[in-house]
Amino acid sequence: MKQQSYSNRDFTSLTSTKPRRIFMCPGYWLLGGLLIGFAALLLGFNPEPAKATRHIPLQLSHDSPLDAGELATQAFDSTPAGAAAAVSSAPAEQPARDLATAALEGDWHDVMVESGDSLALIFSRLEIPPQQLHEILNLGGAAHNLKKIHPGQQLRLQTNPDLGLVNLEYRVDRLSSLEVRRQGDDFELVTSHRTPERRVTNASGTINSSLFIAGQEASLADSLTMELANIFGWDIDFALDIRKGDQFALIYEELYLDGEKVDNGNILAAAFVNQGKTYQAVRYTDQSGRTDYYSPDGKSMRKAFLRTPVEFSRVSSRFNLKRKHPVLNRIRAHKGVDYAAPRGTPVKSTSNGKIVFRGKKGGYGNTIIVKHGTKYSTLYAHLSKFRSGTGKGSRVKQGQVIGYVGSSGLATGPHLHYELRVNDVHRDPLRVKLPGAEPLKKKYREDFEQKASALIAQLDLVRNVQVASSE
Repeated sequence: MKQQSYSNRDFTSLTSTKPRRIFMCPGYWLLGGLLIGFAALLLGFNPEPAKATRHIPLQLSHDSPLDAGELATQAFDSTPAGAAAAVSSAPAEQPARDLATAALEGDWHDVMVESGDSLALIFSRLEIPPQQLHEILNLGGAAHNLKKIHPGQQLRLQTNPDLGLVNLEYRVDRLSSLEVRRQGDDFELVTSHRTPERRVTNASGTINSSLFIAGQEASLADSLTMELANIFGWDIDFALDIRKGDQFALIYEELYLDGEKVDNGNILAAAFVNQGKTYQAVRYTDQSGRTDYYSPDGKSMRKAFLRTPVEFSRVSSRFNLKRKHPVLNRIRAHKGVDYAAPRGTPVKSTSNGKIVFRGKKGGYGNTIIVKHGTKYSTLYAHLSKFRSGTGKGSRVKQGQVIGYVGSSGLATGPHLHYELRVNDVHRDPLRVKLPGAEPLKKKYREDFEQKASALIAQLDLVRNVQVASSE
């Protein structure tokens, strides 16, 4: 092949701006395009684009605003290599927030509590980790209501396959509800309470057979009848003293929600006529917040001792120092009172005190002895069992259940044998004069008399209507 040489003149002609045939060849155009593309790839490559990213703000003039095309051009021209990748990845923060929100979402379950159900069983059925139940119950406060769910109640639970429990809604009663909400890895407890409307009403009745039947005839709920008996329980033995013709009257509250009665409120004032003697009581709350029932002259209706340790039972054997023992068949002093009652009937401590004996005691069977200060003590015998948490040395309050009626020891049938000792001497619980509770303080007496007089006037009106209707 003949070697071709170029002179300076020829080289100049090749680099001239005038078009030559050599540049009209398609192959050269293709080769040039490949070279330019390869160079662009090399210049655009960046192993760490995040570190090389620079954000250059767009300069906008309020006097001459840019149109969309100019804005796009300025953004493109002012963004260095690699910045485009950073700009395109910035919106990824929004999907991350969406995922966090979605994590708190889940399926809702309406659960009806069935017989034998507990919250642990419900959590297990919904595949909620048991440790979450432990965390919720340890929140304290109103969370203890979740331990008391019973058949027929409803729960709403929101669950998530990754998180477990998200939300729990529980309606405690007509007035109260609670909600457990997830807050990150923890839970918070929110409670709500609706305040009912209180309406004052009254009722009265005459006893022909029993107090409960008379209460039902007067359209009283059994709970109100029981409360009525508790108010006068220190002065009247409802197992022994009730007679046909005894009368009662009371002023009490009814609670309404959205125009519908949901419950009964407090007894504001009450009167009871027993064997011709009238007892009256008024509910009063002093400025310190203490609430109690007082007679119209300001004396507390409470006494240091309840008259009876069991409610509405029958006296089967009285205090008798010459009684013939039904089992031993010989004369043996009966230094207490026997109350016949069904097996399992709750037995209450008649006063505040300390348990000094609990166990088997000869013919007494299962026995509890409570010491009340230095002067008084009471004994409860023939129990079927003791209430848990009331061991020797335990402090008990007046009206607290300490055991249950039975027939342990020398007993012919289920009953409670009850004794009262004063300075270690047996006294007849049905006849002994019981010490009274602390009366109303003098500084509250004027306020009490103003409020009590209005209630007593209303109570007298109810009783007069009752007498007129019975005639």
